[in-house]
Amino acid sequence: MAVQNSFNSIREISVGTKKYKFCSLKAAEENGLEGISSLPYSLKVLVENLLRHEDGLKVKKEDLVSFKEWVKKGSCDQEIAYRPARILLQDFTGVPAVVDLAAMREAMKTLGGDPKKINPLAPVDLVIDHSVSVDHFGSDESFLKNVALEFERNNERYQFLKWAQGAFENFRVVPPGTGICHQVNLEYLASVVFTKEEEGETWAYPDTLVGTDSHTTMINGLSVLGWGVGGIEAEAAMLAQPISMLIPEVVGFKLTKALAEGVTATDLVLTVVEMLRKKGVVGKFVEFYGEGIKSLSLADRATLANMAPEYGATCGFFPIDEETINYLKFTGRSDESVALVEAYAKEQGLWLDVENEPVFTSTLALDMSSVKACIAGPKRPQDRIELSQAVTDFSERLKDTFANQSTAYKYPVEGKDFEIHNGSVTIAAITSCTNTSNPSVMLAAGLVAKKAAEKGLNVKPWVKTSLAPGSKVVSDYLDKSGLQSYLDQLGFNVVGYGCTTCIGNSGPLAPEISKVIQDNNIVVTSVLSGNRNFEGRISPDIQANYLASPPLVVAYAIAGSMNINLLTEPLAQDKDGNDVFLKDIWPTSKEISDTLATALTPQMFKDRYSNVSEGPEQWQNIKTSEGFLFDWDEKSTYVKNPPFFTNLTKEVSPAKDIQSAKVLALLKDSVTTDHISPAGAIKANSPAGRYLDGHGIKKYMFNSFGSRRGNHEVMMRGTFANIRIKNQMLQGVEGGFTKYMPEGDKMDIYDAAMKYQETNQPLIVLAGKEYGTGSSRDWAAKGTDLLGVRAVVAQSFERIHRSNLIGMGVLPLQFKEGESWQKHGFDGSEAFTIKNLDGIKPQDEIECLVESNTKSKTITLHCRVDTEDELSYWKNGGILQYVIRRLL
Repeated sequence: MAVQNSFNSIREISVGTKKYKFCSLKAAEENGLEGISSLPYSLKVLVENLLRHEDGLKVKKEDLVSFKEWVKKGSCDQEIAYRPARILLQDFTGVPAVVDLAAMREAMKTLGGDPKKINPLAPVDLVIDHSVSVDHFGSDESFLKNVALEFERNNERYQFLKWAQGAFENFRVVPPGTGICHQVNLEYLASVVFTKEEEGETWAYPDTLVGTDSHTTMINGLSVLGWGVGGIEAEAAMLAQPISMLIPEVVGFKLTKALAEGVTATDLVLTVVEMLRKKGVVGKFVEFYGEGIKSLSLADRATLANMAPEYGATCGFFPIDEETINYLKFTGRSDESVALVEAYAKEQGLWLDVENEPVFTSTLALDMSSVKACIAGPKRPQDRIELSQAVTDFSERLKDTFANQSTAYKYPVEGKDFEIHNGSVTIAAITSCTNTSNPSVMLAAGLVAKKAAEKGLNVKPWVKTSLAPGSKVVSDYLDKSGLQSYLDQLGFNVVGYGCTTCIGNSGPLAPEISKVIQDNNIVVTSVLSGNRNFEGRISPDIQANYLASPPLVVAYAIAGSMNINLLTEPLAQDKDGNDVFLKDIWPTSKEISDTLATALTPQMFKDRYSNVSEGPEQWQNIKTSEGFLFDWDEKSTYVKNPPFFTNLTKEVSPAKDIQSAKVLALLKDSVTTDHISPAGAIKANSPAGRYLDGHGIKKYMFNSFGSRRGNHEVMMRGTFANIRIKNQMLQGVEGGFTKYMPEGDKMDIYDAAMKYQETNQPLIVLAGKEYGTGSSRDWAAKGTDLLGVRAVVAQSFERIHRSNLIGMGVLPLQFKEGESWQKHGFDGSEAFTIKNLDGIKPQDEIECLVESNTKSKTITLHCRVDTEDELSYWKNGGILQYVIRRLL
């Protein structure tokens, strides 16, 4: 390993009979990096990464010296080049990433380069976990029927991934039906300390990663530094391009005491999300510390780390301690690897020392005994509601948010003997990586089901129930404990192993229920144990969506309504007509821990992951093409050769100025990547639906936007097409529409963008605060680019989406503090001109001429291209174009 070694840090450690080379943080501190032992643990991982890659070019001595300044000030505005040990993909984001790699091979060949250079140089794992949908539920046959549909709908995608598995080196595919990528990462893929053979020597260093799913952060609960990036950035990392970043600020979150009886890890994380969103941690690391950590299981820590995107941080890190070691042993990691983790962590100063607190940029604290039962919603994960206030809050939101006054009126459902009303729970889903990876809350849900079933309680008939475990180990311990049978009695049968309702794969509601909702604009609700509840994500029929712990999901399914106070009102009546309250069926902490002790065993992990690469019979039977270049099928509606490299030249052209750009969309605050590029159902009367219909695809086979991300034609038509997005150019209108200027005609955004492209008319988007929150969805940037948008001007950007825009050659610009499109009086009819772009520098102030029919003025915008590397990516037209030119 070619290391410049300015700080004489290379040392050797012996563990058992093996010797490992490593870059010693202690030695580096003794030889010029004074004070780095006081850094947060997460930054120590970055320091080691730079020590190991110091080459005098991408990583320089002064980059490392900057951490001395960080220790003194708690921050340092220094750009660094970070190289993760591995990359994790899920299939919704992984398919387009691999499509891009296949297209890059074609581009390299066209330009006379060597297409074999387009090959992952770092290990890549792709877990197929986002494709199963809840079409069938509530029966023993649900799982098999959903799997059959999954393979029927996704055969083209799976053929492509099987080709990729054989065509690319360092690329593994974990087949469908294994579990959610983050739980598989936690239980199986992560090593905490990575090893690599190089020139006859074995090097040891921290396991680090980036992933194409924002909840990659979950692995920080296992002391593995990792976060979500867009597929574009992940592709560059696969091809050995470092991730350009500023040394982050680190917010220390002190945890004290322990959770009270009856309070779950879900309640804790929703409280933490609310606190950190209020503090403001976008672009920062969060690191947990304090004696309260010791009371949290590894699964609880993973729950907190998982929702870092919801509190806005790059990651939520937990240092290595005894719990880390115990978890590695319990989940079947080898004795040799576990011994290395402990020895390496202690030698490097990466082992948690509760007595000596690191230096942080800033801190906040939580007494965990003060946490109360809660839910979050109806539109954002950070909007926490104490369970005692849920009824009042929904009533207020009904009037203020949904402009719908009454919870009293009931609407009969045709052909059924029940009615629904505003507040009816129509989906109750135990789903998502956040909670299905935590045995305590999963067993709590099973115990609630057991107690409820024994009292003769049932789920209300209008509730669509589902259970989607994060891995098959969950089913093993639910079966062994006998609790799955009670969940089955209440309709929480297993529907699949993967990310279902949380990603929008909730499947359709019963037609008669959907019809009465749509006909009467009823504000029904969903309750899910997920991490995302953004508008239009869960179901097109459901406007109000609430995050809750798995046991609360079961309770709400029984109650059937958000209008019942679960703490004071009965959920239902038992078989003898007696009122049953939540407290009557809620398990104690001892019941949960006793069940856990007997139900979950280390052998379960060993058995489930011993043959992880085989997959189900349907996967094994898939036939695919072979060859170094992919044989594109022009008839495919899932996988198409994208146009990103059309007309790509070997040399970079000067950046073009933006002349008289029209506004495609005028948006307010908290526009998510779901608003920009929805993942859920494709409407038949939308541009994407019309495209599929025109290609002979039946509506039941439309699948979802997420599953069709390998087809740019579908995804372009789906950009800004969320059914709940509100373009302020059209007052009171929801959905993907805009005004085509100057005529002012209302049109689908896609159709308007194509009409603008006919005259080479540049476009921009204007937005408010927190633009691009949510999933690390590269198509939110890719679609923006393909529609012809040259720049996005917002009050602030979420980290991943800002990076993705640059990665696609779209310029992110920010209004100056205190300014917005509203304060400037813009209505979307203006033309925007930005000149001298070829000479811009990172974080420049840029003048923008704004012209309307009546006046013109010049405003100053802040360039959010933050680093020199990002500037290179943008000038190349995107990061992938930059990589191709570098490889040429």
